[in-house]
Amino acid sequence: MSDIPKTRYAKSGGINVAYQVVGAGPPDLVYVPGWLSNVEMMWENPLLARFLRRLASFSRLIVFDKRGTGLSDRVPELPTLEQRMDDVRAVMDAVGSARAALFGHSEGASMCILFAATYPKRTIALATYGAFAKRLRSDDYPWAPTLDERLRGAEELERSWGDPKIADLAYYAPSIADDVNFQEWLDTYFRRSASPKAAADLLRMNSYTDVRAVLPSVRVPTLVLQAVGDRDVQAAEGSYIAARITGARYVEFPSGDHLFWASHQDEILAEIQEFMTGVRPLPEHDRILATVLFTDIVEGTRRAAALGDRRWRDLLESHHALVRTELARYRGLEQDTAGDGFYATFDGPARAVRCAFAVRDGVRRLGLEVRAGVHTGECEIVAGKLGGIAAIIGARVKDLAGAGEVLATSTVRDLVSGSGLAFAERGTQVLKGVPGEWRLFVVTS
Repeated sequence: MSDIPKTRYAKSGGINVAYQVVGAGPPDLVYVPGWLSNVEMMWENPLLARFLRRLASFSRLIVFDKRGTGLSDRVPELPTLEQRMDDVRAVMDAVGSARAALFGHSEGASMCILFAATYPKRTIALATYGAFAKRLRSDDYPWAPTLDERLRGAEELERSWGDPKIADLAYYAPSIADDVNFQEWLDTYFRRSASPKAAADLLRMNSYTDVRAVLPSVRVPTLVLQAVGDRDVQAAEGSYIAARITGARYVEFPSGDHLFWASHQDEILAEIQEFMTGVRPLPEHDRILATVLFTDIVEGTRRAAALGDRRWRDLLESHHALVRTELARYRGLEQDTAGDGFYATFDGPARAVRCAFAVRDGVRRLGLEVRAGVHTGECEIVAGKLGGIAAIIGARVKDLAGAGEVLATSTVRDLVSGSGLAFAERGTQVLKGVPGEWRLFVVTS
C-alpha cells in the first residue's frame, strides 16, 4: 500500500529492530504494542491506521516491532523486559529523540512502566491501555489467570495457529465481534508477526511479568486507560496501577475491548491528546448533510462490446474528463469512480441537479446517454469519504432512472423550491435494501 510509512531499522545489541516514524511533533510519542505486532500490517486495518494517524497529528509518532516479532530480527532466546527497553532506546537514538512520551498497550504497557521508572530523563510522560502489573494470579492480585490456565492457553495457541480466529474477537473486541474482515485481518496480522512456537513462547514469557514493585518509582505524568468490560485485563488491574503511581490519572471506557482501536476511538484519542499537549481536540463531526449524485452510462456494456477495448477506453476517458469538468464547475466532490459510473457529493441540491443536466447534455455530444440519481440526506464520513444510507439511496434512485433522466427524491424537490427547477412525479417506489417507500420525481428543467 502506497500510504504505508517507510520501514527502517535500528541496531540494538546486534539485533535489527524495525521502526517507522509518522508526523512531525513535538512531542515525540513512542507506541509500544502488546504481545505481537507487524508495523507494516498495522496500516492495513482502517481502524488501527486511523488511530495511529490521529496520534501522529499531534506528535511525531514512532512505532516499532519488538525483537522477535514482526519485521524485527528473530531471536534465539526469549527477550527480557530489559532487552526490550534497550530496543526502545535504540529506536529513539536512531530518530534523534532525546525524550519521548510512551504509549503502551497490554504487555507493551508493562515494559513502558519499567522504562519510565528506569529512564525518567528520557520519558516525558506515560500512557497505557489495558495494562496489567502482574500476569499470574496471587492472593494480592486475584484478577489474573492462573499459571495452568496460561500454559494451557499457550499450548492450544500453538496447535491452532493456522486456524481461523487465532484471537477470538468476542473475547478481545466484543464491540466488533461480527466483523468478518477485521477477524481475517487479525488472524493474518498475528501469523505475519510470529511463528506458532514464537507466539506461544512469548505468551509463556509474558506470564511471568510482574512490575508491581516498580509502580511507586514512576515519577513522570501518567495516564491509565482501561475498558470496563475487558475480559483479558480486568478494570481492577488498571485502577490498581493508577493507585500506585503518584498523580496518575485513571480513565475508564464503557466497552469490553482489549484492542484500544476497536471502539471509543475519539474519546480515547481525546484523553491522550489532552494529556500529551494540554489541549483537548474539538469533537470530529462524523455525519454531515450532503446531496449525492450518481451517474452511469446507459448500456455501457453493450457499447464497450461494440467498440472494442481501445476505442471504448478512449471514449470513457473523454466521458470522465467531461464529468470532472462539470463537477468542478458546480462545486461537486468526486467520491468514487467505478467503471463508467461516478459518485459525487454537493453542498446544495440545486447544484447537484444542474451538474447532472450539464453532464447529460455534454456526453450526448460524445454519442452517449447517462442516467442520474440525486438525493439529499445525512452522510457518514468514513476515511475522509462520504457514504452511508444517503449514498445507498442515491445509487438506488439512479438505477431506476431511464436514459437521459435525472431522477430525484422528494427531499431534493422540497429543498430546491424557488430554484426554477421543475419536477414530474414518477410515483412511490421501494428501493432495494432501503426501508420504507420513496416518492421519486423526474427533474424536467
